[in-house]
Amino acid sequence: MSTTERPRILVVGGGYVGLYAARRILKKMRYGEATVTVVDPRSYMTYQPFLPEAAAGSISPRHVVVPLRRVLPKAEVLTGRVSTIDQDRKVAVIQPLVGETYELPFDYLVVALGAVSRTFPIPGLAENGIGMKGIEEAIGLRNHVLEQLDKADSTTDEEIRRKALTFVFVGGGFAGAETIGEVEDMARDAAKYYPNVKREDMRFILVDAADKILPEVGPKLGQWGLEHLKKRGVEVYLQTSMDSCVDGHVVLKNGLEVDSNTIVWTAGVKPNPALARFGLPLGPRGHVDTAPTLQVQGSDYIWAAGDNAQVPDLAVGEGAWCPPNAQHALRQAKVLGDNVVSGMRGFPQKEYKHANKGAVAGLGLHKGVAMIVFGKMKIKLKGRLAWYMHRGYHGMAMPTFNRKIRVLADWTLGMFLKREVVSLGAIENPREEFYEAASPVSAAAAAKPAPAEKAKAS
Repeated sequence: MSTTERPRILVVGGGYVGLYAARRILKKMRYGEATVTVVDPRSYMTYQPFLPEAAAGSISPRHVVVPLRRVLPKAEVLTGRVSTIDQDRKVAVIQPLVGETYELPFDYLVVALGAVSRTFPIPGLAENGIGMKGIEEAIGLRNHVLEQLDKADSTTDEEIRRKALTFVFVGGGFAGAETIGEVEDMARDAAKYYPNVKREDMRFILVDAADKILPEVGPKLGQWGLEHLKKRGVEVYLQTSMDSCVDGHVVLKNGLEVDSNTIVWTAGVKPNPALARFGLPLGPRGHVDTAPTLQVQGSDYIWAAGDNAQVPDLAVGEGAWCPPNAQHALRQAKVLGDNVVSGMRGFPQKEYKHANKGAVAGLGLHKGVAMIVFGKMKIKLKGRLAWYMHRGYHGMAMPTFNRKIRVLADWTLGMFLKREVVSLGAIENPREEFYEAASPVSAAAAAKPAPAEKAKAS
């Protein structure tokens, strides 16, 4: 870490807002004007809209993440967490991955911690649930689903087989609907290579507490998405929730009970709980309360945006807040970056205002829904054309030219080559086999003489 006398801009979080805001600040800043420090537990930013495609094998997992040090070569990147912030002293306490905590002084602060999965105290959820917020979870889900097909194909026990081929997804928003659409697609393709497993043997269940799925694209397209999933054999239970899933025994509020090895939780997000330790003004649901300028209320040196912020939506009107999506996070980050540089130079702040441009969702290969907004006109698309819109929009929004090309290459190869259906489940415990081979023999076995030694002794 540098110990220069230059003012420090501390960016807490390296996700959408953290990465884009830091890039914007470095671009607008004069040489040597300030030090930009980014702190995140991971050394990369994850482009979350591509997680379902990574889980289905359509995109290589490495191409869904952007290395912070590579994209921000002029910034300090610290791999760790900001545990607390002392606003009076303008000091942050850094908890690195290893070693002792230390204090880091700052002059300007950007809070971009993002969100975590919103969960409820459901018995068995912590032990059996699989989230979809990070690339590790997407890889884990892919390997896990393919392992279940391996199990089902290799056993004669009907109960084990039924449990392995039952997949439960909780949450019908973007993450839930896209993930079940992609994973069902992958499982359907993979079943062709298993003699004892057919798509008819599998059971896909989607559960949501709301009365519709995909609310972001509007009621008509949401209804089309619902009917589309049902035609593909997905059971959808709306206005219901999961009561428990102890040992994989799923109990729904509507009385349905199934046994499943795969319980995917995508029922919304909540602001990162670490915000509670920063001493910032929080809204009723735990978001940082900001002004339209993205400055934290009551402060002129702290900014916040993205999923962890409560930003007034000026395009909608009084009392509305910007929804937590990539569309707003990307644009807020640019305004935030400009405002940090303006604040550092004593210039006035700019207010954030962005009208919704629509929403796109992919439901598997060549399947999707899209709502594009042009002024007061809304264009609604479904099927293959919507899927092209989904890929086109997110392909353009993917940060860095390097990653755009890699994702495009994955998609192009996918047009000519069959989908990979290999499970690399051992990747989660890569040392297990070596440990078994190298682990010391037990004391009893070591003390027991070998047969040749016995003969020699006699």
